[in-house]
Formats: sequence, C-alpha cells, structure tokens
Amino acid sequence: MARSKDLTGAKRRELAKLTGGFRRVALFLIAISGIINILALTGSLYMMQIYDRALTSGSIPTLVALSLLALGLYAFQGVFDVIRSQILIRIGARVDQDVAPLAHRVAIDMPRFGFSTSEALERGRDVDTVRGFLGSPGPAALFDLPWMPVFLIFVYLLHPMLGTLTLCGALVLTVLTVLNEILTRRLAGETRKAGLVRNMIADSNAKNAEVLKAMGFSARAVSRFNEANSDHVGLQTRSSDITGTFAAISRVLRMLLQSALLGLGAFLTIKGELSAGAIIAVSVAATRALAPVDQAIGNWKPFVAARQAYSRLKETVTALASANEPMALPAPSRSLSVDNLMVAVPGSGQVVLAEIDFRLEAGQALGIVGPSAGGKTTLVKALTGVWPIARGHVRIDGADLTQWPAEDLGEHLGYLPQEVGLLDGTIQDNISRLANRCDPAAVIEAAEAAGIHEMILRLPEGYQTKLGPNGMSLSAGQRQRIGLARALYGRPFLVVMDEPNSNLDGEGEQALTRAIEGIRARGGIAIVVAHRPSALAAVDLIAVIQNGKLAGFGRKEDVLAPPRAQQAPRGDAAIIPMHAAGVPA
Repeated sequence: MARSKDLTGAKRRELAKLTGGFRRVALFLIAISGIINILALTGSLYMMQIYDRALTSGSIPTLVALSLLALGLYAFQGVFDVIRSQILIRIGARVDQDVAPLAHRVAIDMPRFGFSTSEALERGRDVDTVRGFLGSPGPAALFDLPWMPVFLIFVYLLHPMLGTLTLCGALVLTVLTVLNEILTRRLAGETRKAGLVRNMIADSNAKNAEVLKAMGFSARAVSRFNEANSDHVGLQTRSSDITGTFAAISRVLRMLLQSALLGLGAFLTIKGELSAGAIIAVSVAATRALAPVDQAIGNWKPFVAARQAYSRLKETVTALASANEPMALPAPSRSLSVDNLMVAVPGSGQVVLAEIDFRLEAGQALGIVGPSAGGKTTLVKALTGVWPIARGHVRIDGADLTQWPAEDLGEHLGYLPQEVGLLDGTIQDNISRLANRCDPAAVIEAAEAAGIHEMILRLPEGYQTKLGPNGMSLSAGQRQRIGLARALYGRPFLVVMDEPNSNLDGEGEQALTRAIEGIRARGGIAIVVAHRPSALAAVDLIAVIQNGKLAGFGRKEDVLAPPRAQQAPRGDAAIIPMHAAGVPA
C-alpha cells in the first residue's frame, strides 16, 4: 500500500514537469482573453456611434473623437493579443525544455522493450507537435470560446430576435464541431498507426540501403513502402475530407447567418425597432461571436494531433516515475553471479533463455560459445541490462542489476555489441562515452588497451577526427576497435564483448587478447561471445549455450578437450566439448 502511494506521488511529481504552473497561467490567459473579447466590442460600438451620432449630427469633431477612441481601444486589444500569443509560445518552449529530455530518455529505452525505432522517435515528435500547436492560432480560439456569451448578450440587448438568431447559429456550429470530433477521432488513431508502419518500412529501407542497391531489389522495397504510404495517405485523405467538409459548411453557415442578421436587422429598422447603426453593430458582433467556433473547426486536425501527443507525453513522463533511483553502491571488485536466469524477447514474450546459473570471480574471463540462435547474444543483453529479465537475477558483488543506479552501473560496465554503433562525434567523444569532463589520459589508456592509439594518431585530426553518422568514415575493423576502446574506458570491472573479433585482422585479434589479459590482470571480469576460437585465447572458463540452456560450463582446457580426453562432469552443469555443441574447435 505504501509502495502504491509512493508511486502515485512520484507520478504526480513527474506530471508536474508537464503541467506544473499551467493552471495559474491558464487562468491568467482566460482573464486576458476576456479583456481581448470585451475590447473586441469596439468595432460594434464604433459603428453604432458613427451611424447613429456622427452621421446624423454631421459633426466632424465627434467623428474624430470617436475614431481616436476606437484607435486607442484597438491598440490595447492588439497589445493584449500579442501578450497572449507570446505567453503561449513560451509555454510551448517550457514544455519542450522540461519534457524533451524525458521523452528522449524513454525513446532510448523503448527499443529494449520491443518497440520499433519509429515508435521510439515518435515521443520526440510529440513534443514538437504540442509546442507547435501552442504557437498556432488554435489555442487562442479555445480561450476565446468561453467569452462567446459576451457577444451574444450584446446582440440580444440590441434586440431579442437578433440575439435568438445568433444563438441558434452558434448552437448549429457547435453541433458541427462535435460531429467533426466524433467522425475524425477513430480516423486520427488509424492514421497515426498507418504512419508508424510507413515510417518503420522507410527506416528499415534506409538502414539496408547498401543491400538494396547491391542486390537490386530497391524497386521492390520502394513498392512495399508505397503500399504502406498509400494506406496512410488514404486514411489521412478521409480525415481531411471530413474536416474540410465541416469547415466549408461552417463558413457557408456563418455567411448565411450574417446575411440573415442583416436582413432581419433591416426588417426591424423599417419597423422602427432598430437603428441603422445597430444593424452594422449586430453584424460585427455576431461575426466575432462565431469566429472562435469557426477557427476551432479549421484548426481541428492540429488540435486532435496535439491532444493525442499530450496524452502520450503524460504516459512518457509517468513511465519514469515507476523506476525509483537506487542508492549508490561501492565500486564492484569481487564477483558476477547469474542465478536461475530466464529471458524473453521484448514485445513477443517468447522465452529464449532459461535456467542459466554460473558465477565468476574477479580476475576471470569467460568465453561463451554455442550454435547460432542458441541464446548467446540474449545472455549478453541480459548481463548488461539491455533486455529486461523475466525471472532470476544478475548480481554484481551480490547486488542485483536493478539495485545499481544506471549511471553508476555504466561506469563499472563495458559493452561491445555485435553491431558496433558509433555516435556522430569525434573519436574522443566516442571513446570517452560523451564525458562532460573528458580525461585525456583515460582516453589514451583505453585506446592503447585496444591497440588503436597509433592508428588514431595517423588520422588527419587524431582523436578529434569526426566520425560522421554511424562512424561510416572508418572501416568495420576500425569501428570495432574503437568500440572496444569505449568498452575499456575508465577500467570497468565487467567487460562484455559480443563477437569482438568478427571484423578484426591478425593484429586486431592480438590486441583483443592483450585487452582481455589486461582486464584479468587488474582484477576485472571479461565475458566474450565468440564463434572464432582465436577470441578465446585469454579466457580461462568456457560456457556452452545451446537451445537457450547452459549446456556446459567449466575450465577451458576441459571444455575444449578432444572427446577421448574428456573428463567427467563437474559441478551442476555438464561439460560438453565445443564440437559436440556444434561449435568448431
């Protein structure tokens, strides 16, 4: 119960980052909108005075005085309108500054839980959507809507019949707005989903551009994208048709109402119940009364998009509240243990790894081998916290990964993934993990440990060489060795490497062996996933992962021994030679 209350309080605090202080600002904006709408009566009153006083008296001074007064009131209205607009723009900027980093944090985590890159990046676009809407005319129309009765009362005071006609027109336009919302709500959701599908295909095609070009099936990839794009455009067209139709009907009804008011006003004037100036005043006031409804219909699509984006942003910021920041722990120095580990694929929930148990002490290095699709990379992702654990524990010095603050754990962990991705920055930025205060000595130490210091110095700008997107200016082997240096930066206690020699030449493999030996010598733990036995030269333990299970675990010389020299099983896991597990010796 207490935990639930704490979580609710945390969610409220996170939501405060999205809505904090907005209630007071909203009340202020409503008040300013009231002043703006009251001042908007200037045109109606000015017309009444011009027709009923200045023209009938023929007084030029009266005309000048009325015009100067109207000019001053219009100036005040303009000032308040500018203030309202600037406040809304600044609210959007504040939302962006407060929420964009949170949304990006969630976007970084989403692929770990089975979401696509397009779905993750949508969180950032949500911030842009909300900010853009707040800077558009849409919010002003919403703040003007509560003040429609001011103009309706004004028209009613001039004549009840005119007020009733204006009220009926306002009600009809309001019904159109509600119908527009009902008919477009479902389409808006479907359009968004279709857009995501289209973006996922586009993202996949862009990532595989080289394969599409080299193997000549880019036309089929474009055709696949075109089908998804057609679905998206079709839904968007239907939504736009509905919105555009209601907007057109709204404009026609508003013009019809304006003409009806003029006609009814003329009839009442002929009967002597209304002055000529009041006819013009009614026309101006009625137009101003119905303008917010008309603007709301015209800006309905941006409003719906902003509402949906705001809803997702609420989910985004509250998602961060469910994870309490753990207490800082001492730097690890003793062990890594895996207890009854089970891992499922994020999104699908398919279990791909189960019943994994082993323990490593400081100074040991483990080689993980086994057939393809056996679960080796899944184990690596669980050990580094990339994928969530369905059951069991991964403990460093006895503390579960979830008990370590994320930033602290990152300092004690080095990770070299199978597909090395380098950031768009300099070599120094990449090796130092974007450190705010980079230690040049630590960068050079990591580069030397990976055996690339001399290679970097031969580049035109050395450590300040810009790599560009994904480090495409370097070869695959160079990227892999820079990724190794990044994993070694700061002398982390646990270094996990997935196929670290897949793109290395003989010199690179020697550097990798020295790096593993260096990790062991300083009391760290190294874990290496390998298909090529050369990567296992410096490890002392071998684990065989097969069909999602730990098929073997033991000393390297035992697991790699020929069949006739194979010893009896030791411990809980049987020792299986590499050739028996489908891995070449």
